[in-house]
Amino acid sequence: MERNTQSGGTRRVFRRTSFGGSRPQQSSSRAGRPVRRGGGRGAGASKYINPAKFVNKAVITEVATVFVPEHKFSDFLIDERLKTNIITKGYIDPTPIQDKAIPHVLKGEDVVGIANTGTGKTAAFLIPLIHKVLSNDKENILIVVPTRELALQIQDELRGFVGGLKLFSTVCVGGAPIGSQIRDLRYRNEFVIGTPGRIKDLIERKVLNLSYFKTVVLDEADRMLDMGFINDMKFMMALMPKDRHTLFFSATLSPEIEALIKDFLKNPVSISVKTGDTSKNVDQDVVKMQRGENKLDVLHSMLIQPDFSKVLIFGRTKHGVEKLTDLLKGRGFKAESIHGDKNQAARQRALKTFKEDKTQVLVATDVAARGLDISGVSHVINFDLPATYEDYVHRIGRTGRAGKKGKAYTFID
Repeated sequence: MERNTQSGGTRRVFRRTSFGGSRPQQSSSRAGRPVRRGGGRGAGASKYINPAKFVNKAVITEVATVFVPEHKFSDFLIDERLKTNIITKGYIDPTPIQDKAIPHVLKGEDVVGIANTGTGKTAAFLIPLIHKVLSNDKENILIVVPTRELALQIQDELRGFVGGLKLFSTVCVGGAPIGSQIRDLRYRNEFVIGTPGRIKDLIERKVLNLSYFKTVVLDEADRMLDMGFINDMKFMMALMPKDRHTLFFSATLSPEIEALIKDFLKNPVSISVKTGDTSKNVDQDVVKMQRGENKLDVLHSMLIQPDFSKVLIFGRTKHGVEKLTDLLKGRGFKAESIHGDKNQAARQRALKTFKEDKTQVLVATDVAARGLDISGVSHVINFDLPATYEDYVHRIGRTGRAGKKGKAYTFID
């Protein structure tokens, strides 16, 4: 792969390196100089990852597979008002996870769903649970997720389904004033959506009583495990009724996840519609820096290319992400950032403008971007190296979705 870019009159060419990656070179004799070793921001916190692992050509293996659902949404035995809202939203045929999971959830069975982000799993549990609440006005639903962004995404989708049905929800997450959440919990909320830490805080303040919740959804359980929420999850589940309805969704099925399933669920129905390794759909390459080169200039030269239309850039630290965003804005790019130091409203504004293509670049930390479902991301750029290869796979999974090719570049020194 070769790419010519222009930045301030300097021509750059991305060429293959000896381990198969791309190496940005000046068209001058500097190309033969040795590269720097280490010294990158946050380098001491990451494990060594062979740069060859950042290089891979996309291989689309599922193009020929056409899913034929067993049901249409009109076939499901759900409240007619809900069915009308679903059709109004333009839903006709369910996705694989929806087609397989909804009938079991409607029967009240515990379900384990193994599915990637972006497969429609949110609707797979929301639709039957909304019907459940409409059928029993004493029903309360707890939805537990790893990040506040995912919690807000779920609430947005929920609102689209319950228009005119007089059903209410509240989001309980960190990064937002706890006082307003305590106030909201005083009112009737059929759905409480939150992150483990904030839910635990509200329980300890005695404003949230889980004994009233007989249905719980653990969404992206593998991410919650990765983020160290295992004890908080066990704390919550111990306070819920033993005779409960539990739905468990994860992108992976590790031994740790299997142990949680054994602890939390009773005779669950297992459904797996996980597509192949996301990285197979992504062209992956490296941008190898030369001695004396300016990393920001190289990034600039990439972002001015027409095909870099919707770019997600990852940085290691909150400070680094904010600094890079300011520098890109100073160079005339439409850029926003999301990280843990931003309040909820600011993060939501940044996500909204990026989703609506009003912003070309979104700069994020790993934790802030987890669970986000953003369509149409053209490129993922690892400006800072990921701490682990698993983080790398999570990062590049933001592109190359729905059978489409994506592109990912990783800066290395």
